[in-house]
Order: sequence, then structure tokens, then C-alpha cells
Amino acid sequence: MAGAEGDDSLYPIAVLIDELRNEDVQLRLNSIKKLSTIALALEVERTRTELLPFLTDTIYDEDEVLLALAEQLGSFTVLVGGPEFVHCLLPPLESLATVEETVVRDKAVESLRKISQEHSPVDLEVHFVPLVKRLASGDWFTSRTSACGLFSVCYPHVSSTVKAEIRQHFRTLCSDDTPMVRRAASSKLGEFAKVLELDYVKSDIIPLFTALASDEQDSVRLLAVESGVSIATLLPQEDLEDLVMPTLRQAAEDKSWRVRYMVADKFSELQKAVGPEITKNDLVPAFQNLLKDCEAEVRTAAANKVKVFCESLPEDSRETIIMTHILPCVKELVSDTNQHVKSALASVIMGLSTILGKDNTVEHLLPLFLVQLKDEYPEVRLNIISNLDCVNEVIGIRQLSQSLLPAIVELAEDAKWRVRLAIIEYMPLLAGQLGVEFFDEKLNSLCMAWLIDHVYAIREAATCNLMKLVEKFGAEWAQNTIVPKVLGMANDSNYLHRMTTLFCINALSEVCGQEITTKHMLPVVLKMSTDQVANVRFNVARCLQKIGPVLDSSALQAEVKPVLEKLATDQDMDVKYFALDAISGMYPFISLTFQHISSQKHFHSPLYYPLQFFFFNKSAKMSTILCFSVNMGSNGCNITKSEKLKGV
Repeated sequence: MAGAEGDDSLYPIAVLIDELRNEDVQLRLNSIKKLSTIALALEVERTRTELLPFLTDTIYDEDEVLLALAEQLGSFTVLVGGPEFVHCLLPPLESLATVEETVVRDKAVESLRKISQEHSPVDLEVHFVPLVKRLASGDWFTSRTSACGLFSVCYPHVSSTVKAEIRQHFRTLCSDDTPMVRRAASSKLGEFAKVLELDYVKSDIIPLFTALASDEQDSVRLLAVESGVSIATLLPQEDLEDLVMPTLRQAAEDKSWRVRYMVADKFSELQKAVGPEITKNDLVPAFQNLLKDCEAEVRTAAANKVKVFCESLPEDSRETIIMTHILPCVKELVSDTNQHVKSALASVIMGLSTILGKDNTVEHLLPLFLVQLKDEYPEVRLNIISNLDCVNEVIGIRQLSQSLLPAIVELAEDAKWRVRLAIIEYMPLLAGQLGVEFFDEKLNSLCMAWLIDHVYAIREAATCNLMKLVEKFGAEWAQNTIVPKVLGMANDSNYLHRMTTLFCINALSEVCGQEITTKHMLPVVLKMSTDQVANVRFNVARCLQKIGPVLDSSALQAEVKPVLEKLATDQDMDVKYFALDAISGMYPFISLTFQHISSQKHFHSPLYYPLQFFFFNKSAKMSTILCFSVNMGSNGCNITKSEKLKGV
């Protein structure tokens, strides 16, 4: 028995080894994902002495398997016996940190950083720091790039002697021959600086920052910019001008657009780090240059920062700086040749109105808003309309209506239907910005006019627009303002307009509710069932099917049922089809008299031979399905009904 128990205890590791050697990648991956279960079965001692050495020796697999392994090992501390034995996890993770695939190395470094927190200061110096040193001095660049991410987690917890060694290793990596290593060091420079003593930041980090920001590879220089912002937050104000700003000024004028883009992207963080004085003296000219950059990507990044940059300027000189230095650049960007630049500016330019006040907004900003509101690119127009509330708060709704709304109305009546369509899509948003009273006064008639546009796409969009407006303003507003005008179109001489009435009722019935639908909309729909145009009649059938769930049962039985029965005997094939489709769709809402339909001999048509309708009988005690089979013959149609339990 003892031998059998011993054999049973070996079974989990045997399964793991077998699956890890399987040719099927998915089996190996599943095995790796079950490591924690197997480790629990093996218990901590055998996990340390058997499982981990096996994993360390077999790290030659598909990248997805190695990625899963690196992730699993990061949470293995408890499974190897706790923090006292966490150093046992270092060998397999060290091997994973040297593989060629970047995502595997990054995950291994992430797990190493995680378990470093479990090490005691003594264990860090005995086990973790030697691992970092081995990686930092490895022959392959892969290990050296991984080492760059590990210095900051161990530095604060080791002795002064070891700290000096760590700083020396980091300096070496910053001047490595391989660009990939310098790039990794540059990306971690700011993080490493945060854990260093201030004196060493000045003596060690600043020279490294200067060197990396002047590297021949632009990928290294742009990462140094991001680190430079972090370093600037660590230094006293009096040291910034001499130690950091010369390098950052150089980066803002770098020959590579990607470096300049990074400066523009991090400009607001840099502004907060350096303070108001340096902002006025150094950053304002640099920001002007970025807004005028020859590359559209740089201008886009800078344009996105206009509002935040202006808000963070010193209050005593904010308006002067904006009017003198920033606004002239903004005026140029409004007519930029690149749509992304204009779109980025449109998303923030409205925010300047709250900074500059009413007079400056009316005089200087409103003309710019008008230009962008008429821009050929819809995203630019949308960004302006989306932020009208900012301007509304500053200049008031009347001033806004006198200046911007004429442009909106002009676009709404543009000869190009795609332009009209774009304005319709913005209308619910605009209505929310302006409020119900102002909307009724200025824009309501415009929305109704779209319903009779000669382009179907416009009429369809206008119908959806009405539904969104009712959702925003409420059913009572719809009853007083929208519904009467929509229902009035039912008497229009143009059948397309009459059909639009039905489409509007389809959209409005759910948001308006049962009372308005039953009292006001249903009578109009029923009246239109006798329309001379077949297209209108079959849309009546579709409309009744759509609004059926909104109506109460008495209205369905007394009013809808007779109309659908009549439409089901219509001479037009399409009207018959949609009437029967409405009947099937609305059962069990309506109990229809099929005998009435079958008695109509002209119902016979190849289109409906034979027909079957399947309905869920929800009113029955058990869920059942009713099947009506309609078979046409020379004497009319025979209807048979069968019933069976649902699911049978």
C-alpha cells in the first residue's frame, strides 16, 4: 500500500512532464496553466526541489507557453513555502528574462518585480541583486534590456556598497553598444531616478539624461524626454534651469519629428513640473514652435494641449500670453491642411472661452468657431457642436444664436445631402446643449422639414432624430410639439410623406408610451389602411405589428384585428404578405378569426402555398407552440391547428 501511495504521489508531476513534452502546443499550454494545482499536489518541498528545476531546464518552447509560465511564476510565492523560499523562483524567471520574444521577457520582468517585494533586504543582496548583475552583464542584449527594469525595485532596500554597484551597472547600460539596451535604459531612467538620493540624481542621472537625449537613435531620445519630465519633478526649482531645461529645449527642436511629438504629448506634465517662471520664459516659445511644426503629427499633439496649457499659465499674465502668443498660432491651425490637426483643435478650442471671458470670446474666438463649424470634415464640426455648452456659459444663448446658429441652419439646408445628414446626426446633442425652449424657437421647424426631404436617407435620419429628441425632452413635449405635426403629414398628397408618418410612428410609439400611441397615433394608422397606394397599406400592416406591444389588449381586439383581417384579403400581394406577417408577429396579442380569411377565394395565390405559422402560446399553463397550416385549394383555404409542448 505504501508503494502504491508513493506511485500515486508521483502522478501529478508525471502528467505535467508528459503534457509538457506533447507535440500539441495547446496541451503544453494547458499544463502550464495548471501549475498551481500541480504545485499544491506536490506540496512546497517537492515544488522547490522537483518542479522548479524541471521548469528551469525545459524553457525552450512556444512563446505563448513561455508567456503563461512567466505569468504563473509571479504568483508562486505561497506555493514554494512563502517569502523565506521565494528566491527559488528566480532561476526559471531569470531564464525567461533572456528569451528573444519581447512579451515573454516583459512578463518575466513583471513577475520578478512582483516577487522582489517578498524578499527580505538580506535575501535581496544574496539572491536578487546577483541575478540583476548577471542579466546586466549578459552576452545577449535580451538579458541586458530585462535588467533595466529591475534596478529600481531593489535599490532602496540594499546597502550603500551594493547601491554604488547598481548605479554603476545602470550607467554602463545607458552607454551600451546596442540601441535596444539604451532604449530600455532610457525608458527606465525616470523610474530609477525616483528611488535615488537627490545628490546622485544630480551627479549620476542628469549626465545620463543629457547623453541619452543626444543619442544617435531617435527611439532612445524620445524615451529620454518622458524620463526628463519625471526627473524635473525631483529637482528643486533653482536647479531646473541649469540641469534640465537646456536638454528639453534641445528636444523640442530635435531633427526627428517623433522626439518633438513626445515633447508635445508630455507638455502639460512638463509645465506642471517646471513651474510658472520657466513656463513663461521657456515653454511658451517652445509651445509656439510646436504649434507651427512642419509635421502634422506634432501639430496635432500640440493642438490637443492648447486648453490645458492655457489653463495652467500664471493667472497674472495668462490672458496676455494667450492673446499675444497662443491665439495667433491657433488662428493658423483653424485653417490647417491636415484634418487631424483641425479635429484636435476643435475638441479643445471651445474651452478657451471660459479662460478669455465674454468680450474676447465674441471678438476673437467666435469667428474661429464659425470657420470650424463649416469645415469640410465632419469630425471637426462634431467637436465644435459637442462643446457648445462651454461657449453658452460664457456669452449666453442669445449671443450664441446670433453668431453660430445661422451657420448651423445654413449647413442643415446645404445642397449636398451628406452635409445635411451630418447636421441631423448632431441635432440631439445640440438640442441638449441649447435646451428645450430655445430648440423649439429656432430648430424645431428645421427638424420637421427634414421629414419631407427628397432624399430617403435624410428622412430616415430625421425619424431617428425625433425619437432621440423625445428621449431627451420627454413624452409631454412630444405630444404638444412633435406628434401633431407628424400626424398632419398623413394627409399629404405625396405618398412618400405619408409613409414617413408611419415610420415616425414606429419610432415614437415606444418612447411616447401607451396613452399617446393609443389615443393619437393609432387612429391615424388605422385610417391609412384604406390608402390608395399599396406601399402605404403594407407599411400600415408593418406599423401595426411594430406598435402592437405598446397597445392594450382591448385596442388590439377591437381596432387592430379588423384592419389586419381586411388587409390580409387585399388584392395586392405585398399587402397580403405583410398583413399575415403582422398577424403571426402579434399572436398571442390578437386572437384572429382564420375562418374569415379562408372564406375569401381571391386569397388563393402561389406566393402563399402552403403557409405555416408558429406561435408561442404564453397564456397556456405550460409553454406550448401552436402551428397553423394554411393549404390553398380551389374552394378556398383549409386551416388545421396542431399543438405541442415547447422543446419537443
